[in-house]
Amino acid sequence: MSADPVTDDDRGRLLAAYDEQLRTDAETPGALSVVVLGPLRLVTFAGGRGFVTYRDLGGADADEIVRLVGAAVARFEADPAITRVEWKTRSHDHAPGLHQVLLDHGFSPEEPESIMIGEAERLAVDVPLPDGVSLRRIEEEADVRAMCAMSARAFGDSEDEAAEMSDALLRRLALDDGMELWVAEADGRVVSAGRLEPVAGTDFAGIWGGSTLEEWRGRGIYRALTAARASSALRAGKALIHSDSTEYSRPILERYGFSKVSTTTPYEWRR
Repeated sequence: MSADPVTDDDRGRLLAAYDEQLRTDAETPGALSVVVLGPLRLVTFAGGRGFVTYRDLGGADADEIVRLVGAAVARFEADPAITRVEWKTRSHDHAPGLHQVLLDHGFSPEEPESIMIGEAERLAVDVPLPDGVSLRRIEEEADVRAMCAMSARAFGDSEDEAAEMSDALLRRLALDDGMELWVAEADGRVVSAGRLEPVAGTDFAGIWGGSTLEEWRGRGIYRALTAARASSALRAGKALIHSDSTEYSRPILERYGFSKVSTTTPYEWRR
């Protein structure tokens, strides 16, 4: 599929929409608590997970960033229930010295991902599935646990991590906040999966958690799963799709006219 070229003006418009609509509250559905610390939002999720995000750093200089990171870490350290914290950075933010300050406070960077944004209707196309493969939306506990077990295998995560993700998704489903879980199955076995997150009060829905077993990649299954989620987003009135994409999924979205507007790198701290 050929897509119209994306201009710098397009990227600037989409990045502005991302910053205005998709940061802070929109990032933390299901949070147990949110504490405001200057420009920072310190978020606590079930399962001992902490999360740090912000609309921007308010023009903080290097010294102020040292103070903010230290204060954030101290607050999480003081809560024995918190076992790990993710600090979500974006490459377009003005954040002098943040990388080194995070390292100095025990954070480790993970792989950067591309922030991709585009029109939902570009993705909502017919994609043929291989013989014997079908798509469906799931809600039952057994299906959710099968989905998370497959994703853990695809990403090389542990059984404990799969169980933790299952518990978190089941809690989210109980909130009935619009999140949708989608899977592709072959012979009754989940081979690919992802979720859709319509963002209330915005033009956006997010596509997250995309995973496909290695032996099933390259057959159009992830593209079909993405198209199904985009169609569902349109039905929910969402015109734009956003995703933090790996180097596996980024080219798929680019083929449908999506734009890489920035990158995001999570930094993780563990007790």
